[in-house]
Amino acid sequence: MRMVFRWFGTGNDTVSLRQIRQIPGVEGIVWALHDLPPGEVWPLDRILEVKREADEYGFHLDVVESVNIHDDIKLGLPSRDTYIEHYQRTIENLAQVGVKTICYNFMPVFDWVRTELHKELPDGSTAMFYEKAIIDRIDPRELIGTINENPDLTMPGWEPERLARLSELFDAYEGMTKERLRENLRYFLEAIVPVAERHGIRMAIHPDDPPWPIFGLPRIVSTQEDIRHILEMVDSPSNGLTLCTGSLSADPANDVIGMIREFADRIPFVHIRNIRRFDNGDFIETSHRVTDGSVDIPGVVKVLHEAGFRGYARPDHGRQIWDEACRPGYGLYDRALGIMYLWGLWDSLQHRA
Repeated sequence: MRMVFRWFGTGNDTVSLRQIRQIPGVEGIVWALHDLPPGEVWPLDRILEVKREADEYGFHLDVVESVNIHDDIKLGLPSRDTYIEHYQRTIENLAQVGVKTICYNFMPVFDWVRTELHKELPDGSTAMFYEKAIIDRIDPRELIGTINENPDLTMPGWEPERLARLSELFDAYEGMTKERLRENLRYFLEAIVPVAERHGIRMAIHPDDPPWPIFGLPRIVSTQEDIRHILEMVDSPSNGLTLCTGSLSADPANDVIGMIREFADRIPFVHIRNIRRFDNGDFIETSHRVTDGSVDIPGVVKVLHEAGFRGYARPDHGRQIWDEACRPGYGLYDRALGIMYLWGLWDSLQHRA
């Protein structure tokens, strides 16, 4: 297991590379050019700027999260070929700095959804919260102000420039079915995977968050069957999965450990985080400790170890603790605690072996 840490870049993160360097066992940063809209080619000079910053602290840039996909590709519009060509050129540029894994998603309109970013937990910490009853009745436009409460720290997938077109996007996706969205993903993968193969890069699709349809929009990466279908679309090691324990575990019907067992050789990247589910469909993010949530984190780490996992892992989100002022879910302290919990589990398995 190779530990990495998501970093949003100079001027766009409250956590510094110097601080990340002090977390034991972190060898690389998970990064992106967050200011570029989906569909643009990532310029090599911008990529090299990030590499120079990472090199100063001894970090690699093996994992990118995310190279976002333009909506015209998801919608299957004639213009998608232009944006697919841009994506191919971006892959070629990323290969020049040694990128090995590209995490991406195929969710329409919203990359992820929460109804509250600072829900207080019993211990006084705060975490991101999903309340099903609100989602069932709210106009999605009302969520934009909640998610983008701090314009200085944009939330990935909720870029204001894109969401300014929210009504237009919903109109475009009207009538979109799961079957059509799947076929649009197939078209994308058939064009992209050969380029990724040539450059030794593994594409790793992220599950839907949450793993069910919302606001009338279909979802295609929500279940074990969904994932199996996607991996069989283009049967290549370069067509892989980002296994996110928090996203998938929001649905109690999902057997995350079973998914790891089945798809182990197609998982280059894992997001390991805990959530607590409630019977009414709500869920809240928690510490990584198994007793704090509903995810069998020790079981997840154990089955990864048994599979000989040599891919990348990050602690994903954390709570806001100790009065830290940070991007919700992406502070330093709780993610560092999560890493040490994961290392404790992993090291005990290594020692026993």
